[in-house]
Parts: sequence; structure tokens; C-alpha cells
Amino acid sequence: MLRKGYDWVLRWAATPYALPALGVISFVESSFFPIPPDVLLIAMVVAVPSRWFKFALVCSVTSVLGGMFGYYLGYQFMDLVGQRIVEFYHFQDKFDKIGGWYERYNAWAVAAAGFTPLPYKVFTLAAGAFKIDFSIFVFASAVSRSARFFIVAFLLYKFGPAFKALIEKYFNLFSFVFFFLLIFGVVLLKYIL
Repeated sequence: MLRKGYDWVLRWAATPYALPALGVISFVESSFFPIPPDVLLIAMVVAVPSRWFKFALVCSVTSVLGGMFGYYLGYQFMDLVGQRIVEFYHFQDKFDKIGGWYERYNAWAVAAAGFTPLPYKVFTLAAGAFKIDFSIFVFASAVSRSARFFIVAFLLYKFGPAFKALIEKYFNLFSFVFFFLLIFGVVLLKYIL
């Protein structure tokens, strides 16, 4: 089943609808959607390596715009909308801890969330709710999100054909390892946050 899903995403990633979908997913993930755009970005670069720069650029720009929207939700509508998003994902304790990080580290907290698998949407809402300087927020988001997406896209562009052949040869093993790392990452994040 996973293999069929992988093949479907690769075929779909080469269609004209992939780039708008990447932009939409990247935007909504930054403020409320649970699935990161990396999955589609990776599939698109593997499917059409020559467009890696454009894919990374669209992903970065729309992610920062989505982060700005998340900031706005936290700034203007935290009680009405933002709190419901935090509760939906069971992030209340993380949200409170992030508030403390903002008081101590300001833009560095945004940069960490933008580059790592930490829940960026919670950081964007918290940045608005805790009234972090908007220009610092946008700058830190732009640098960290762009670094993340451009590094992933460039590495796939550079090593893509070999990487794609390796994935196709050892797909079941990679699926198992990915699943294990995902579970490990979630547990690790729970203890960090």
C-alpha cells in the first residue's frame, strides 16, 4: 500500500497541479495543517529535478506567508481561533513553554521552529499571541524556512537519481526506518517540549 502511494505521489508530482498544491500545503501547514510540505517537495524534486529551485522557492515563500497568517491569528484571534488550534493538537503545555522561549530567545525560537521538525504552527500562533516583533518574526521565518526547504531540494537535485534508485530498490526497508524515526522523533519532541 505504501509503495502504491509513493508511486502515485511521484506521478502526481510531475503534473501542472503539483506546484499550486505545494504552495497551498506549505501555507496552511504554517498556521494550522498537520502535514508538512516536505513530503510533496521531496516527491516533486525527485520527479522533476531540474525545477528544484522553483519548488523550494514556492515552498519557502508560501510557508513564510502562512507563518504570517498564523502570527495574525495569534495576534488578533488567539481566544477565538488560535486557542482552538492549540487545543485540537493538544499543544497547550507546549504553547506555554514556547511563550517562555520567546521571552528569552525571541527570534532564535522562531528560527529553531522554522528549520527543525518542531511544530512551526504553534510557534507562529505563539509569536502573535505573545506580540513578538513582527519584522524579527518574518526575518527569522524567512531565513529558517528557506534554509530548510532549499537544503532538502538541493540535496535531492544533486543526488536525486541515485537516491530515487536507492528508494525504489529498498522501499520496504526505508518505509520501516522512516516509520521508526518518525515515532522516535515524536517521543523525543515530547520530552524536549
